[in-house]
Amino acid sequence: MNEVRDILATMDYGPAPEGDGDVRAWLEARKGGIGHFIAGAFTKPGKSTFAVHNPANGETLADVALGSQGDVDAAVAAATTAMKKWQALSCNERARHLYAIARHVQKHARFLAVLETLDNGKTIRETRDIDIPLVVRHFYHHAGWAELRDSAFPGYEAAGVCGQIIPWNFPLLMLAWKVAPALAAGCTVVLKSAEHTPLTAIAFAEICAEAGLPAGVFNLVNGDGSTGAALAAHDGIAKLAFTGSTEVGRVLRRQTAGSGKKLSLELGGKSPFIVFDNADLDAAVEGVVDAIWFNQGEVCCAGSRAIVQEGIADRFHDRLRARMEKLRVGDPLDKAMDMGAVVAPVQIEQISAKVRAGVEEGGRMWQPSWAESFSTGDGCFFPPTLFTHVSPASTLAQEEVFGPVLASMTFRTPGEAVEIANNSRYGLAASIWSQNLDEAFDTARKVKSGVVWINATNLFDAMAGFGGYKESGYGREGGREGMLEYLAPVWRAKAKPLPAAVPIAAPLPVPGSAPVGIDRTVKMYIGGKQARPDSGYSYPVAGKSGKHLAEVGLGNRKDIRNAVEAAHKASGWSGMSGHARAQVLYFLAENLELRADEIAARLAEAGASAAAARTEVAASVRRIMFYAAWADKYDGAVRAPAARMLSLALNEPWDVMGISCPDEAPLLAFVSLVMPAIALGNRVVVTPSPVKPLAACDLYQVLDTSDVPGGVVNIVTGDRDTLADTMAKHDDIAALWYFGTADGAAAAERESAGNLKAVWTDGGKARDWSDPVQGEGEEFLFRATRIKTIWTPFGV
Repeated sequence: MNEVRDILATMDYGPAPEGDGDVRAWLEARKGGIGHFIAGAFTKPGKSTFAVHNPANGETLADVALGSQGDVDAAVAAATTAMKKWQALSCNERARHLYAIARHVQKHARFLAVLETLDNGKTIRETRDIDIPLVVRHFYHHAGWAELRDSAFPGYEAAGVCGQIIPWNFPLLMLAWKVAPALAAGCTVVLKSAEHTPLTAIAFAEICAEAGLPAGVFNLVNGDGSTGAALAAHDGIAKLAFTGSTEVGRVLRRQTAGSGKKLSLELGGKSPFIVFDNADLDAAVEGVVDAIWFNQGEVCCAGSRAIVQEGIADRFHDRLRARMEKLRVGDPLDKAMDMGAVVAPVQIEQISAKVRAGVEEGGRMWQPSWAESFSTGDGCFFPPTLFTHVSPASTLAQEEVFGPVLASMTFRTPGEAVEIANNSRYGLAASIWSQNLDEAFDTARKVKSGVVWINATNLFDAMAGFGGYKESGYGREGGREGMLEYLAPVWRAKAKPLPAAVPIAAPLPVPGSAPVGIDRTVKMYIGGKQARPDSGYSYPVAGKSGKHLAEVGLGNRKDIRNAVEAAHKASGWSGMSGHARAQVLYFLAENLELRADEIAARLAEAGASAAAARTEVAASVRRIMFYAAWADKYDGAVRAPAARMLSLALNEPWDVMGISCPDEAPLLAFVSLVMPAIALGNRVVVTPSPVKPLAACDLYQVLDTSDVPGGVVNIVTGDRDTLADTMAKHDDIAALWYFGTADGAAAAERESAGNLKAVWTDGGKARDWSDPVQGEGEEFLFRATRIKTIWTPFGV
């Protein structure tokens, strides 16, 4: 028998096994195979199944049905049928269902924690104390949003039937992140579970039935990548939400292009963990444990890049190595374990390959002394690993390992730390450690990540949005912003298709078009100056009855490149206060009104009646003033997810945006798209209506005389779809708004897959630009920003 005094002397851990008898009995009762959950009942497993294994010892836990196209069709049909009744419920009635799910998950919390540990390999401490409580939190939180939907989101309705694809690293938590807001918004769901870890999703389906959720509101199809592809491609899906690899995210972006589906992607990461020389080093070391060895490093936002100030790097690494010696890796059902098993043998192979590459590229690998004698048996275990002397351009610093491997680099100045942190195609999360909060917040604002933790790491809550920048995807989960992902403007349901676009005329001579007086060829507007097109070509613009009005530059790829460079040089605009930007916009409205008659005449030449032209100019002036008013008021939120913890939701600009304008309302649509973007700090590269560009081109002098800095608005004339194709592919354009034909919208979405920029289109649907509901408002402001969530503890 152990003596307490002996334990206090040695500090040795004894075994602390978690009982798994109830879960084993549940699995035994389903030994014959588990089917899909469709229309409120489980299907028979059928002949096509796959085995689910315990990664800690390799044992087979269950056989689960492999979803086919027919299974996906049946699930979507059930969700579609259930949608009408689910929508007919009041907000309070839907809220009661989410509340019931939360209560029933809470009642089965220990069962779900053990099942998740057996299925995934993560420690019982994590599933019991982190995953399952957060699942409960999300359903409680979104029960509140269900109650408030109509009052909090006026003018919005449920997006429709949702297809959701979740990963294997947080199986039940990722389910909650997606299912809870979808149901709260009034959507119905078809979920595809992860192939490695479907069991808690199956248990959740049983809980939905137990809690009385109407049949067909939640449907579950299990399977592999082919099952997910069938779901993503299904015509009955209105919204697709995916969490997984960046490579699959690209495939889904191409697959859904032009389909009209709303798409949110939460993808890979290579998150920086920045340690300044004034940081509490012991706290930072514990932060590393939570950042990269939590869940065996199988976390998309894992702090896998340590960026440490030179003066403390050796001390920091020494303390980190000492801490690594004490980490315990083993049976995930043992409550004294720090790390459990990696999910599958294939993942061990991938981690090992990245580690070998790190050694070959000159990194210095260190593992605890016990790693050499560590016996994994039949399980998938990998020891905590530290690399120092890592180059910022190396494989370990650039590629996601998705395992317990930390790559450490050093920096000298705060500016260098930010440069190294941003030297990544990813931008999911970051962690900053400093006792100087001025330094910490300044760095947090400069780091290009969707989530930033200050003196903390891997904190999550249902009220705080989560999502990435750059190739870490777009869209948010959690908070008010997460709800908007599952809602759509009511008016869109009845929107009609746009008429076929009129092609621009060929850049050829037009006989008999010589003007009276001095000839005018309209140039482009780049960097605050009028610029000739790189191609040397101009194309004719015709007005009423085909009358030749002028020639404008035919823009090409190099013109877009020049405009993007000019926009990046105008970064000071993003750093101005909202108040300062508002004053510029008010001045712009004033100067446009002074030239109202002249610009109205230009619109009349293009085909509008004199009255309609005057009305459009007046509406454009009002719209500029509308966004001037919003410039210092669309300001995010402060949230308190826990005691002594603040979560700041900051609306940050995309920086450089591309905008393709429609032919309808050529001035008003131009203003309606450009003004919200620049009001919130973006710089834009905009292509006006190809066939009616002159009113927008008349704004050059208005911009010049209104204190709009050069490069904030760059105007490139030419063929809308050709230029949109270039903007979609351009890596230095962070977001693209395309308003034109359905084919053009599909092409813009498809061509953006390479860099995974956010693309907003109307899918070729008509929008009434004079209508305040359709032509202005929160939808434009929301799309003109990306939300950065900054977490900071206080009073501790």
